[in-house]
Amino acid sequence: MSKPKPVVSDNKKKEVKELINLMTKYSIIGIVDMENLPSPQLLKMKNQLHGKAVVRMTKARLISVAIDQLKEKIKGIEQLKDYIRGMPALILTQDNPFKLFKTLQKSKSSAPAKAGQTAPIDIVIQAGPTSFAPGPIIGELGGMGIKTAIEGGKIAIKADKLLVKEGEVINEKAAGLLARLGIEPMEVGLNLIAVLEDGIVFTRKILSVDETEYINNIKMLSGESFNLAIFIGYPCKDTINMLIAKATREANALADSQDILTSENVGNVLAKAERQMQSLKVKLD
Repeated sequence: MSKPKPVVSDNKKKEVKELINLMTKYSIIGIVDMENLPSPQLLKMKNQLHGKAVVRMTKARLISVAIDQLKEKIKGIEQLKDYIRGMPALILTQDNPFKLFKTLQKSKSSAPAKAGQTAPIDIVIQAGPTSFAPGPIIGELGGMGIKTAIEGGKIAIKADKLLVKEGEVINEKAAGLLARLGIEPMEVGLNLIAVLEDGIVFTRKILSVDETEYINNIKMLSGESFNLAIFIGYPCKDTINMLIAKATREANALADSQDILTSENVGNVLAKAERQMQSLKVKLD
């Protein structure tokens, strides 16, 4: 006897249809996690995003169903199913994904971790001194794989330690240790997990670009490229003047060393000959 097919309520069908309509209207489709986000802050963030992005809260299952129905219409959309977690919601915009991420990050605030919460990022205990005097905490740290030593009468952490990976649940011991170390890894705000644009998924690790570091890297690479071009004698609009000047200096140096007369060095060569003549005259006298 075959099992009866599950009955899908009209409300759920309507919700899926609305999700599909929304996702086909916007070029940027993202998944956010609203877990542990207080309602007042959610309302505040929605107001901040008004006119820039739309946040649609719904069940994870309904998001997955809507995505399945859009596989043939929106390139790469099925990839977003891998990033549905926590208390998911859709965020939709026509804006640049990096700009969207930056806007969401500015509105966040840090908070202590609680047992049972999901780590929004890799939580790493950094190497360095602590304020703890030697005691039972050494065993607690060692039990969590954290290497320690005594320096100046205080406990020091000797090497970075990945305590909780992104997406893993924070247990009670980890939460307690983080609290004692004064580390607040949780972010109160819309946690952007991934964004789809033109069939490409950008995760938060890609979107969280350090603009200052990025610009400095471009400057460094530009300088290194210029130096390489000069070294190998590659002519282009940026190097041609310096290459000509370099070639001129080298040609003049060669002409001077071989006593070759040119319009540039005739004075130097004649002066050199004069000095040699005077030196020879002194020896003959």
